[in-house]
Amino acid sequence: MKKTLAVSILSIGLIGSAVSLQAGTSCCSTDKTAKAPADKMAACPAGKMVTIPESEVIPNTVLTQQDQSQLEPEQVLTILKEGNKEYIADNLTVRNNSQRVRDASAGQYPMAVILSCLDSRVPVEDVFHRGIGDLFVARVAGNIVNEDMLGSMEFACKVSGSKLILVLGHDRCGAVRSAIQGVELGNITAMLSKIQPAVKEAQSNFSGDADVSNSEFVQAVCDDNVKLAMEQIRKESPILKQMEDDGEIIIVGGVYHLDTGEVEFFETES
Repeated sequence: MKKTLAVSILSIGLIGSAVSLQAGTSCCSTDKTAKAPADKMAACPAGKMVTIPESEVIPNTVLTQQDQSQLEPEQVLTILKEGNKEYIADNLTVRNNSQRVRDASAGQYPMAVILSCLDSRVPVEDVFHRGIGDLFVARVAGNIVNEDMLGSMEFACKVSGSKLILVLGHDRCGAVRSAIQGVELGNITAMLSKIQPAVKEAQSNFSGDADVSNSEFVQAVCDDNVKLAMEQIRKESPILKQMEDDGEIIIVGGVYHLDTGEVEFFETES
């Protein structure tokens, strides 16, 4: 049975307790010598099972207040980018989740807050190879910004110490497509109205068929929706804008690509 060993960069040496090693085995392995408790079994894509020895389950610890305070916003961005690379490579750590649940019960000190779409195909913590206690995740169709989301982000950063806000859209977003089509249905109508500014922004800068049949136009609306959300955060939350101006946090945007799992980060600008 072949094993691979890979170092997962988490904090560039700042949080030694959180640096992880990942040891994996081939899903198709027929080696029956490895032994492990039943709760260490992992499902393979083909439906087969392999055992994960206890020694290969990584004893990561949850972030402490001291860990969080030592992180700089740009370092958190690097952590998310590196984590996404590991996710794309299917190089995910087997974590000691039961222990992390217990450790995190007394308090939480996440490094970032991510405003994501509701879409079930975007498993946010996995996308950035993060575990329990690492991230605040706010989810709503179309990754829109409203008073509740702003309040949640203010809590995450001003009260709980998170260092980064990421607005995360994704391609082929159903909410974006519905907004382009002008769908009206119950409370969905009001929700989609918050994406209309992005539709209009894309229409003003797009040459070609500006409708839902054009995948490039849909992507343009998706991108603009993320960028306008970032602007809205700065405009409607003086608290977060001041924190960004003072270098306490950074506000970034990105788009998750469903075909590859890659997050395309937008250049930071304030």
